[in-house]
Amino acid sequence: MLFHVSEDADILRFEPRPSALIATPVVWAVDDQRLRNYLLPRECPRVTYYAGPQTTAGDRAAFLGSHAAVVAIEAHWLDRVRSSRLFLYELSPDTFACIDECAGYFVSDAAVEPLGVRVCDDALSELGRRGAQLRIEHNLWSLRDAVAASSLQFSMIRMRNAQPRSDA
Repeated sequence: MLFHVSEDADILRFEPRPSALIATPVVWAVDDQRLRNYLLPRECPRVTYYAGPQTTAGDRAAFLGSHAAVVAIEAHWLDRVRSSRLFLYELSPDTFACIDECAGYFVSDAAVEPLGVRVCDDALSELGRRGAQLRIEHNLWSLRDAVAASSLQFSMIRMRNAQPRSDA
């Protein structure tokens, strides 16, 4: 099963749309394992990471501890995350192709009708249920840089909306 997460409750059909990352219009979806990375309001910047086959024991201990994954957001987004209502649209994988295994990204060049939709009113609990720790930062850039330099698998999402880099 694949998913498309939205704050929009009434999507009956996903039409392919232009993207800066793909040459042709597509419908985007994410797999179940990386759904945790999207259990936040769409525009919320985040640093997400987990251990992959090449992750060192030192990076695992330093960044993950006992958690399977981490989703880090900025502190000023926490109230919005708590109050968000998300709609998890279930999509058949039939017309989708994986374009990024690390991030769990799938695209389809065909229009897609959802098989169903689940409501998520408590993203924090859902993150925990999926084995992810929510980490709260005042600024994401130091963590982003450290994770990018590590041996972890990661995805940096909506960083254009993050607070500016700080010297602190």
